[in-house]
Amino acid sequence: VPCHRSHIDYLLMSYLLFRYGMVPPHIAAGVNLNMPVVGPILRRGGAFFLRRSFKGNRLYTAVFNEYLNMTFDRGFSVEYFIEGGRSRTGRLLSPRPGMLSMTVRSFLRTRRRNFVFVPVHICYEKVLEGGTYLGELYGKEKKQESIFDIFRTLKKLRGTFGQVYVNFGEPIHLNDALSDANSQWRSFEYNDDKPPSWVSETVDNLGTEIITRINNAAVVTPINLLSIALLSTQKQAMDERALAKHLDFYLSFLRQVPYTDLVVVPDVSGADIIAYCERMDILSRHKHPLGDVISLSDDKALLMSYYRNNIIHLFALVSLVSCLVLNNRRIKRETLIKQIRQLYVFFQSELFIHWHEKDIPDVVERSLALLVKHGYLIANESEVWAPDSRAKEFMHLSILASTTKQSLERFFIAVEILVKSGSGKLQRMQLENACTMLAQRMSLLHEFSGPEFSDKALFRNFIQALVKNDVLNVNEEGNLTFGEALLRSHEDAHSLLSEDTRQSIQQIAEMDLEKEFKEEENTK
Repeated sequence: VPCHRSHIDYLLMSYLLFRYGMVPPHIAAGVNLNMPVVGPILRRGGAFFLRRSFKGNRLYTAVFNEYLNMTFDRGFSVEYFIEGGRSRTGRLLSPRPGMLSMTVRSFLRTRRRNFVFVPVHICYEKVLEGGTYLGELYGKEKKQESIFDIFRTLKKLRGTFGQVYVNFGEPIHLNDALSDANSQWRSFEYNDDKPPSWVSETVDNLGTEIITRINNAAVVTPINLLSIALLSTQKQAMDERALAKHLDFYLSFLRQVPYTDLVVVPDVSGADIIAYCERMDILSRHKHPLGDVISLSDDKALLMSYYRNNIIHLFALVSLVSCLVLNNRRIKRETLIKQIRQLYVFFQSELFIHWHEKDIPDVVERSLALLVKHGYLIANESEVWAPDSRAKEFMHLSILASTTKQSLERFFIAVEILVKSGSGKLQRMQLENACTMLAQRMSLLHEFSGPEFSDKALFRNFIQALVKNDVLNVNEEGNLTFGEALLRSHEDAHSLLSEDTRQSIQQIAEMDLEKEFKEEENTK
């Protein structure tokens, strides 16, 4: 079960497995790839095609289920992408339950073989469809794949695309996943027409665990690190020496506060990363007597957000630590850990971070120790504070804090709209739409940010996390209600975002909400 970055994923996995003496899997591919010439070739290579939706077609559902069950029963391995489609933002998408549900039900029907899910992280230094993804994020309609796309792709292959990496994550045994859900599952007589309620919950949890383990096996490239550094600055530019130092900190952090043992970190220095990205035509160099400035042009910066998002989960907690200290200037250790614990559940749902809540104090303390060692923070036994704002270390701390700035802004946008509207006033879809519009407007008026900043799917996941953790509830009319927990989150924004950012969101929210609700009243 690989992550889905590109159409090359199918070919890459089959080639690698064959190259290392293993039988390539059967591949579940979208029916959109069943094109003239290409379709028959893919089918002979092990692909089988399925529709995007089975809804309302009971015969097709029954036939496909039986085909999949027969494939598993005969011992063939199967490859599919549980994200449901290629990621346009570089983030892992929320898992879709379809193929996963059919796999679990097939196992429960026969139980003759143990099923093992192998998460796979695929990392491209330059994804082939990068320009297309950017257009789609800006609202350009997704084109139906055609045979002519192949010829256009062949032309693109003349360019420089760097390396591609495949890293295998920790396998998941379905037996174990079912036992975690229900220790008595082996004694159940399974009826496919009336599956027990815990099966659906198992599928959801299994999907999240697979996606999380894909992230656990992330591969970090020089392009990823350069992207996350420069995109965290105001003008996507830094002095070359300062940039090299900041990249060295990233490398030190990944080695000394490892996310997992499976994460692959390049054996390079910050200066090596700059030189490599210059050879790959990623960055621009501006000569200056006081030292060269390294930057990204606006068009490259938007595309580089894709590569930043591949690894943003690795730096989420150290960024939150930096953000809280920066905005408070001085904070008690216990307060810092408490606030990160409160926020963590929302970051976990957006970025599929693997740490449990009990791990937070240890990760925070190790992050603090490294930040203090590099001079980015100052600390004693009970408190932590930022260096003088004129110091170079303060700049590095600000860059670290900016890594998760957009996630925090999305958090405050949703909470601000809810508080302004009042409890029980908005339905989930209304909130999603209002958040998306406010984010789009803020992006246009105030600062550089890619189109993913206003991605409705990110707001949808955040709202779902609020509901799941009982911060929001849904009443009988389908409206979202809230209490003290959400109001506390609203107050916490003072320690998370600068006053300018908070005021910008509040002003736009006030204006947009008034306009939207007036239009809604007129429609009624």
